[in-house]
Amino acid sequence: MDLKNGSVVTEFILLGFSGQWELQIFFFVTFSLIYSATVLGNTLIMVTVPFSSTLHSPMYFLLGNLSFLDMCLSTVTISKMITDLLNEHKTISIWGCMTQMFFMHFFGGAEMTLLIAMAFDRYVAICKPLHYRTIMSHRLLSGFVILSWTIGFVHTMSQMVLTVNLPFCGPNVIDNIFCDLPLGHTYTLEFFVIADSGLLSFTCFILLLVSYTVVLITVQQRPSGGLSKALSTLSAHIIVVTLFFGPCIFIYVWPFNSFTGNKVLAVFYTVITPLLNPIIYTLRNQKMQGTMSKLWFQHVISTQNF
Repeated sequence: MDLKNGSVVTEFILLGFSGQWELQIFFFVTFSLIYSATVLGNTLIMVTVPFSSTLHSPMYFLLGNLSFLDMCLSTVTISKMITDLLNEHKTISIWGCMTQMFFMHFFGGAEMTLLIAMAFDRYVAICKPLHYRTIMSHRLLSGFVILSWTIGFVHTMSQMVLTVNLPFCGPNVIDNIFCDLPLGHTYTLEFFVIADSGLLSFTCFILLLVSYTVVLITVQQRPSGGLSKALSTLSAHIIVVTLFFGPCIFIYVWPFNSFTGNKVLAVFYTVITPLLNPIIYTLRNQKMQGTMSKLWFQHVISTQNF
């Protein structure tokens, strides 16, 4: 946000992907289709996992929670952007902006933590398969989920406590697709934002890369091999993790000024990643596809019988 001394601001203008009307219609159709696919894909996962006994495993339990966070994150950011594409006045109230920032950092922080839990799950499954069920107990899984939500809440509150009391004055134009913390307001606040959001993103990203590296090294050292299978499993995961964390790290570690490409980078972790996660992690999984087909067949049969 480019804030200067002046009148008190009661609403902000989200520029988003402003431009010619034809271009905005194109973006509206494109992002509407992406959002619909994101909601559909993640909802299918959330419904399939609890209703299928064959998917009652730690991996799918974590995937179901990831799908919920993805759907929430995309809804908080994309829905407002889509409606603004058809509006001439792309405004959002100051409290609406605060609410969007709160939930965006809440769900984002929780998802970062949950991705680490999922990486640990893959490490145990590949490197310690005989102890998998013992280590990945229901108690540990519940602890992972509670921890992810707790870290997300602490992460967003640590920033909102300072932001909510700021005197927003002067220009109220935000050159982004959603409200974000006011980079450029004060040096102290910028430093805190970088130390909080940037450090959290960077730390989680490094931990994920380290866990994937350990898995690959462990598999390579085994006489039976299995490196190609591990690479096939982890390569897609690494791509999604990079698309999610890369833009986050770049945005919050960029020097203390506004970067015009922020909105493009923001698309990757708020639009693209929530769409790719159900495809990469589950929908391309043969077991998940078979279970979905079976449940759909059972639903059709029961409907016909009724």
